[in-house]
Amino acid sequence: MTDVLLHLDGVGAGYDETLALRDVSFAAAAGDRIAVLGPNGGGKTTLFRVVLGELAAREGTLRVEGDVAIVPQTERSRLDFPVSALDVVLMGTIAGRPWWRGPRRADRDAAREALDAVGMADRADATFGELSGGQRQRVLVARALVRRARVLLLDEPYRGLDATSARRLDDLIAELAREGRTLLIATHDVAQARAWDHVLCLNGRQVAYGPPAQTLTPETLAGTYGGELLRVGQDGELAVVAEHHCG
Repeated sequence: MTDVLLHLDGVGAGYDETLALRDVSFAAAAGDRIAVLGPNGGGKTTLFRVVLGELAAREGTLRVEGDVAIVPQTERSRLDFPVSALDVVLMGTIAGRPWWRGPRRADRDAAREALDAVGMADRADATFGELSGGQRQRVLVARALVRRARVLLLDEPYRGLDATSARRLDDLIAELAREGRTLLIATHDVAQARAWDHVLCLNGRQVAYGPPAQTLTPETLAGTYGGELLRVGQDGELAVVAEHHCG
C-alpha cells in the first residue's frame, strides 16, 4: 500500500518555552510498522501527543489521514476499577456520542467485534484487572480499534509480557498492518525493531529515520542512546543497557 496516513515535516513541539523535540520529518504509509526508539526524555511521548492532537506543533507541519488512537502501557492502566474487558473497550466509543448518553447497541456490537478481532471475545465479561498482562494489552488494542483508527500509537506494548504473550502481540501487530493501519511502536528492544518496516530514532530531535538495515547502525544508536549501549552476543550486537519509560 502506498497511501500516506501520517506526514511530518520539520515538526517541533514542547512545553512552556522549551522545545522537547525538533526537526522531525517522515512519512508513514498504510501498513507500515515503525519502531520509535529513544531514551527517557528523548521526545517519544511528545511525538505521540502531537500526532494525537493533544499538543500543538510549534514548528513545521503535520498531516494525519483518519483517526488516531493510542494503546497505553498496561502498567500505567488502573486495575482497581471493577470494570469488564467489554467496559474498557466501550470507553473507546465515548467520543462518538454525547457524554450524557450511555453505550448504544451499535457501540456494544462494535466493542464485541473489536474484542473478537484481538482474540478476546471469550473474555468480554472478565474483570480487566484480573486479566494477564498480555490479555490486558489486547483489550487496550481493541479499545483503539473500536474507534476505527487508521493510525495506532503503541506505548511500549511489550513491557512486562511473557514470551507467549509477546508472540501473540507480534501476530496482532502484523495483522493490523495487513489491514492497512499505520503503527508507531515505542520500544527499547533494538533486535525487535530490526523486524519492522522502519525505525525512527529520537533524542530531543530526529536522529534518523529509515529501514532498519540502514538506520540501526552503531553510529545512529550511539547518537540516540549515548553511553547506554552495550555489545551483547557473539556477533557483538548493540543493545540498550537499561529500560526506560516512554519520554
